[in-house]
Amino acid sequence: MKVIVVGGGVIGCSVAFHLQKARAQVVLLERGPIAGEASSAAAGMLIDPIEDAGSRPFDELRRASLTMYPLLLREVQRLSGTDVEYARCGMIRAARSQALARRLKALARRRRGIEWLEGSDLQKLEPALDPSLLGAAWCEADADLNPGLLTKAFSGAAKKLGTTVRPQTMMTGFLGRGPRVEGVSTNLGDVHADAVVLAAGPWTGMLSQRLGVRLSTPPMRGQMLAYRSAAIRHAIWGEDGYLVPKPRGVIFAGATIEDVGFRKGTTERALAGLRRMAGALVPELSRAKVAQSWSGLRPGSPDGLPIIGRFPGRENVYLATGHFRNGILLAPITGSLVSDLVLTGRADRRLRPFSPGRFG
Repeated sequence: MKVIVVGGGVIGCSVAFHLQKARAQVVLLERGPIAGEASSAAAGMLIDPIEDAGSRPFDELRRASLTMYPLLLREVQRLSGTDVEYARCGMIRAARSQALARRLKALARRRRGIEWLEGSDLQKLEPALDPSLLGAAWCEADADLNPGLLTKAFSGAAKKLGTTVRPQTMMTGFLGRGPRVEGVSTNLGDVHADAVVLAAGPWTGMLSQRLGVRLSTPPMRGQMLAYRSAAIRHAIWGEDGYLVPKPRGVIFAGATIEDVGFRKGTTERALAGLRRMAGALVPELSRAKVAQSWSGLRPGSPDGLPIIGRFPGRENVYLATGHFRNGILLAPITGSLVSDLVLTGRADRRLRPFSPGRFG
């Protein structure tokens, strides 16, 4: 079975890898470089979703995907030869307000692997933290990786197994008429296939219009900056943002959530807010040098949940988008379940709440 995957971000590359591993013949199309958009702009945290997102199926999907990572990373790193810089640095969820402190204490009481720390115990764990914080929930198992390298590892592993990877190739339309498409047209010529998976992030909505459906995948801008500093050893999640230590003496600070269309630049106002957040959590960062700033456009959806499943009214077109802030976390399970759906025609029960058909 020949399958075209449109989109060279972490979701598209994971789908391509899983399809190719299942012995499909895959062509991966990306209009720019692989990992050229939001996948390389993310922080790369792999966090146990300890607080409910308001959707039990979504929470179950996130936890299931997280458990897939250790074995999957070993496989894609071996096949691709790419080290994704995976590290279990642990996560400190810091509380400045009494309301958040009560909530985190309650979580620590009922969830294994989470510990409530305050006072000298918290300062011993992370000496650079603001001592006026009321306390924090500590989860030692939370991890971090380089999301751009992860995306390239998925792509590289897929290519090693036989996928044709075509960067700088823009999809311009669909081939054929009726309920089954015959492939896609691109700026470099037509590509024929038995199925098409659209995983183009916030651009997926534009592509869907070529099939007569107005799918909403709004771009949600996230701005971030990086400090040249080794002030912290663990990731820190505050009430206004987060800090993540990275290799080679760098700390990421993020991230904004902005509905500004396809405007990808940074703004001084947003970056100033990130600097205030960072300095409030770790006072030493108020004096640290900002080495870099950037932004990415994450794909949203009308209800804030991913859009994964068969395209409405089409027999052989599939969607994998709308992951918003969970693209890195959900890449393994999205790739696996979409691969199964394309190759067997049957949707796993875990995908049903995320079907594109829920929007009518």
